[in-house]
Amino acid sequence: MSNSRVSTWSGIRNKLENDYLCPALRGHIQYFATSYSKSADHEGRAAIRVDGVEVLRSNYYTYFENVWTKFHHLRSTTLKDHDSAKEAINQAHAYALEQGTFDQKVFYEVFGIFDNQSIEKSLVSENPLVRIFALLDRRLGKRRLLALEDSMEQELDWVRAFYAIRLQAEGLMEANNI
Repeated sequence: MSNSRVSTWSGIRNKLENDYLCPALRGHIQYFATSYSKSADHEGRAAIRVDGVEVLRSNYYTYFENVWTKFHHLRSTTLKDHDSAKEAINQAHAYALEQGTFDQKVFYEVFGIFDNQSIEKSLVSENPLVRIFALLDRRLGKRRLLALEDSMEQELDWVRAFYAIRLQAEGLMEANNI
């Protein structure tokens, strides 16, 4: 757990890939985030690569399309009154993230959450990206990793994929079982 604030992407990536990443995955997992200077507000994208292949990726435009579609659905159905707008936007952001969509800013925010709490809290976080960071974390030992098997049955598919990647890297699962 760190109380220091890492303000640059290179600092965040360094902590994720060198300080937190389990030894079995070092050199195999790369975290990627960028913003595009020519886009409005320098929006961008983020990804997690395994051996150079983007296993999880998303961008600002996909993320906000999911957020606003869900927000407008909630506002036209269950959360119609003015006082419910904040709840609707919070639910819409959570929904978009559950769908595996996020932008680079969400990626940075999620790292801040992960970096400032225990591995135990990260493993049960409401945020699926925090749970992915925890599954790849060196503080998660093999016994505890194996003990997560039952809870992984209820996990989002795209989070469960990182559980399988970690199991395989640790030699706890055959490659053809993924």
